[in-house]
Amino acid sequence: MTPSGAPSAPVPGPRRDGARPAPGRGPRLGAPPSRLIATAALCAALFAAAAVTVAVRHGAPLAPERAALHWSTAHRGEPPRSLAGALTTTGTGVVPYLMALLAGLLAGRGTPGRIRAAACAVLVLAAGQAVRYGLMALLARPRPPLADWAAQASGHSFPSGHATTSALAAGLLAWGVLHRTRPGTGRPWCALLALWAVGVGLTRVYLGVHWAGDVLAGWLLAAALLSLALLLDPLAVPRPRPPATVGPPPSAWP
Repeated sequence: MTPSGAPSAPVPGPRRDGARPAPGRGPRLGAPPSRLIATAALCAALFAAAAVTVAVRHGAPLAPERAALHWSTAHRGEPPRSLAGALTTTGTGVVPYLMALLAGLLAGRGTPGRIRAAACAVLVLAAGQAVRYGLMALLARPRPPLADWAAQASGHSFPSGHATTSALAAGLLAWGVLHRTRPGTGRPWCALLALWAVGVGLTRVYLGVHWAGDVLAGWLLAAALLSLALLLDPLAVPRPRPPATVGPPPSAWP
């Protein structure tokens, strides 16, 4: 109490339980599980609608997909074609796994924590690729005509492996960045990662090796898988337990 009898203002200081919020671990990573599940369900439903459309039409492209392929073949030149070829190679192979590994190293704290987070990130990427391979084999959609290709490709067309993998890798690295940085610093990096993933997906249509619907389905599949993966964030990056309170509890005001 102050001499005038008015209660004094609280003095800022550490919380009584001794816990302090870790930098870069704000509420932006604490989306309610119900919201994550709803997002995953919506993306999965849209993906399922696209898959049913492909199955019912036996892989035949829709009119907008034909138009997108026609536009891409009519607007190929240099250097855009070479740039698209260089960008598309980053959406598969070792690059996405290096991004997942970096995501875990950024998200974790201490050597054991970084190993744990990196293993979880790589596992999510590998699981996503396995799901995509299974769906691709199940639907077996033919790719666009070989004469329209401007890059090498293998396997079936739906969903796009490059679009799925690059979106997963971008989402995982954004997760790692947001764990390590403040919101104002992390958001521009997340936007850059999103642009990269979108660019990789668009190159697949521009180079004539995928229909536009394949790329869109890859993004939807990746979004559904990332939303579900975020539910495991407390397991991948557990928050430190607050230190035990030492000494008797603070006495109450009379």
